[in-house]
Amino acid sequence: MANTYTQIHIHAVFSVQNRISLIHEKWQERLYQYIIAIIQNHGHKVLSIGGMSDHIHILFGFRPTQSLSDLIQNVKRDSSAWINKEKLTMRKFSWQEGYGAFSYSKSQIPRVARYIENQKKHHANRPFLKEYKKILIDFGLKYDEKYLFNRIE
Repeated sequence: MANTYTQIHIHAVFSVQNRISLIHEKWQERLYQYIIAIIQNHGHKVLSIGGMSDHIHILFGFRPTQSLSDLIQNVKRDSSAWINKEKLTMRKFSWQEGYGAFSYSKSQIPRVARYIENQKKHHANRPFLKEYKKILIDFGLKYDEKYLFNRIE
């Protein structure tokens, strides 16, 4: 689009279905590289990616050439298919429905990137759900507990 100038930085968070710890350290980096390729193939730029065995964080520069929901849907669909095709888990892998997406200014990018890259350190003191609720609260977002990334009993 001619004469279109944007600077949009998105921090996306989503969880493994039922928050089951299925992302194994042995293939976690391969998953990240696969997701980076999906995002780049859609014209966006990954700035940081990280997570734990039950969820993932991605910080990326977002171009307004597609909707955010379409991009996240593509990432989740294609990465799930890849994990299942490669038989990286003993059970069928899928991401939980929904995601969190938060925008940041350019000056905040280094701090957010460090946060994403240090997930293991953060989760030594704070479980995922508590961390996610803090992000929602920090952004002033109202939420319904039943729609958070809870484990399904």
